[in-house]
Amino acid sequence: MTAGCMKAVELGTNVRTRRSLFGGVAGIAACASFAGPLKAFARPHRHAAHAAKAAAATAADAPVGTPANTPIGPFDTVARWAYVVDYDTGAVLLDKASDERMAPSSLTKMMTAYIVFGMLATGRIRLEQSLPVSEKAWRTQGSKMFVPLGQSVLVSDLIQGMLIQSGNDACIVLAEGIAGSEERFVAMMNEEAPKLGMMNSHFVNVTGLPADGHYMTARDVATIASHLIRDFPQYYHYFGELEFTYNRIRQGNRNVLVDKGLADGLKTGHTDAGGFGLCASSKRNGNRVIVVINGTSSSNERAHEGERLMSWAFANFENATLFRRGQVVDSAPVWMGEHRQVPLVAGADIVMTLPVGWQQRSHIGVDYASPVIAPVTKGQVCGALVISAPNMADIRVPLEAGESVAKLGLVARAMTRLGHGPAQ
Repeated sequence: MTAGCMKAVELGTNVRTRRSLFGGVAGIAACASFAGPLKAFARPHRHAAHAAKAAAATAADAPVGTPANTPIGPFDTVARWAYVVDYDTGAVLLDKASDERMAPSSLTKMMTAYIVFGMLATGRIRLEQSLPVSEKAWRTQGSKMFVPLGQSVLVSDLIQGMLIQSGNDACIVLAEGIAGSEERFVAMMNEEAPKLGMMNSHFVNVTGLPADGHYMTARDVATIASHLIRDFPQYYHYFGELEFTYNRIRQGNRNVLVDKGLADGLKTGHTDAGGFGLCASSKRNGNRVIVVINGTSSSNERAHEGERLMSWAFANFENATLFRRGQVVDSAPVWMGEHRQVPLVAGADIVMTLPVGWQQRSHIGVDYASPVIAPVTKGQVCGALVISAPNMADIRVPLEAGESVAKLGLVARAMTRLGHGPAQ
């Protein structure tokens, strides 16, 4: 471990201390005793050949588009809107106009499903319960599951019709059965969305059919996808079912990535205003990625681009656990404390999404004000772990005091100031 410190900014009696922990594979090996068993660092290098092959394939297949921003440089995509995020860490892997309002078409049904799942989870409706089909639901245009007018349909069938067949009629039956009307159900959607962190979405209907003032962003689509996976794992399987037969009509899942086994959910959509869109999620080698695209020109282009971005994400990024919760990362000197040093620890597991091969290119260090002024409280934020890599903004993760350090008594402080106390 590099022991040298660099003084940067004067802070009264404090200076800013930056201590290099390690950089590159050699540094990692040298720090094994410092950071504990670094098995997370030593991920098998199965990625190297695969990543090179996948990168070459995606480059060869790359469409003529405009670039999206990624941590490893611009990446072209024909999608007008695109957003790729790591589900576990929240790291944004690709971003193209992700906060621009767009017509979400049937991606809207993910929000509709979230409200329905919430009702199921709280027992307000049941899967085996039947809901009546109104004339409004029966007459709803667009994609259908073909519910029969004047009859009742099981909630479980309606969910499958909504998510597998993208049935607009199923959405209306659910909305009316739960809230009494589509309008009241939509109010529930608009009330819940900002609570989930969807700060730039507004719904006018439950289907995604074209309507003024009905919009989402690619970021918000990914947000609702994350919540569906995390909050309702018991119902997530509906998004991944390959087909559904109702009223003697068999229909397959409209998400081609699901049909090809490349994703386990979620939805597709299409309107003239929004083009062809897709939200898909897949888990490979323990990592889950969510891909959102919209504004492609055809269903084939949507499927190809969704598959290409999913493959690119898994080929170019991986998750690594740098430190475990409570693990000592470094120690900082303490001024006027009963102990001369305080351990700096990770307040939680530090799991980062980093480019494949980051071990050879990254530099990891700590940054803290030195010395730390006593008293120090356990859990107090005293510094940051800093991860640096070429073409990436520095990633900073807070480090906490691993123990409390009381302030010296009056006499001891006086002796210390006179130079007769213990060295600080």
